[in-house]
Amino acid sequence: MKVALYFTTLTASACAFTQQANNVRASTAIDAEPRREVLSKIVAAGATFLPLAANAAIGESPRYSVFGLIGDGTSYSEGAAYGTDQKGKVYSPYSVYGERDENSLYKENSANDIAYKQAIIKETFVRLDRIPAFADRKEWSNVYTELTRYMQETRGAVRGLATSKTSKDKADVFFRAIERCYGAATQRKGEACKVANTAAIAALDDFMKSLD
Repeated sequence: MKVALYFTTLTASACAFTQQANNVRASTAIDAEPRREVLSKIVAAGATFLPLAANAAIGESPRYSVFGLIGDGTSYSEGAAYGTDQKGKVYSPYSVYGERDENSLYKENSANDIAYKQAIIKETFVRLDRIPAFADRKEWSNVYTELTRYMQETRGAVRGLATSKTSKDKADVFFRAIERCYGAATQRKGEACKVANTAAIAALDDFMKSLD
């Protein structure tokens, strides 16, 4: 009797599950149809706006270029045809920019370039003047930030202006002082941080005087 009752219950559960699964499949199939229609409309609309150049002519082979040497050199390859469509020689086979020469807009160590780098150093003095107050308040994160977020610009400006051996040596003195200042801040040594910062300001001032 118990076995028969168990078998009956199991059969009823299986039938209910099968009916529910069939309903899910039917519902999914019904919902999938509108989705297919929507996707087909999106694809059709996108194809309408494709560039006409992307459509190959009847009987035409696919156009390709390998480093502008093999295949069709007039085809697009990474936007620049590897320099084959440039008037002058490019910086590299993968660049759209020409080599630096006397006709370049940017002139290294020109009057404008020097003025720009000097303005960066002037702002660097402002940033360094903030360090002692941060150290007194034990705001070490502000010290780290001040010595990193702008000092990359400072490093480039100092290296760019240092053209003689004397100025390069004085630039190294400045960089070492900055490193000591940062190191003292990481160790929470306020006085050492301020001493190194004062040395960095003096070294940067000495560096600027060596350029005159």
